[in-house]
Amino acid sequence: MSKHFTREFVAEQAAIVAAPKTMPETDRSFELPKGLYIATVGLYLGFLAVMAAGLSTPGLIIPMVIFTLFIVAGFGLPALWTRIGPEHRGRNMSWAKLVSQGIVTHTGRVKAGDAAVQMLILPALIFCWGIATVTIAAFV
Repeated sequence: MSKHFTREFVAEQAAIVAAPKTMPETDRSFELPKGLYIATVGLYLGFLAVMAAGLSTPGLIIPMVIFTLFIVAGFGLPALWTRIGPEHRGRNMSWAKLVSQGIVTHTGRVKAGDAAVQMLILPALIFCWGIATVTIAAFV
């Protein structure tokens, strides 16, 4: 049930303080090593390259360019976002640190290999799907 509170009652009960003067620390890094992100982009672009090479027709030039721009923008924009102000101390984790410490997820600590598999499994499957599709199309 809801109950209507008057302004006077809220003003009596509320502790009104001044707004904080400092900005909270921001961390815009995505924590994992850059190599994993580069591998992800490479696998997605590799899928498009396989499809463009294997199923090359003039009608697919524009869609392939559009897909490529979407992938570049989808990963490039967040990469630019990490560099905007205010300056922050957060940096991507090095591979050595990931191997030695792992990374904490919602379900607990994950080792480096497991984190890499979780991150790269979908792009790798999509790339393999492209190779399989082009192979089937070549034999049919």
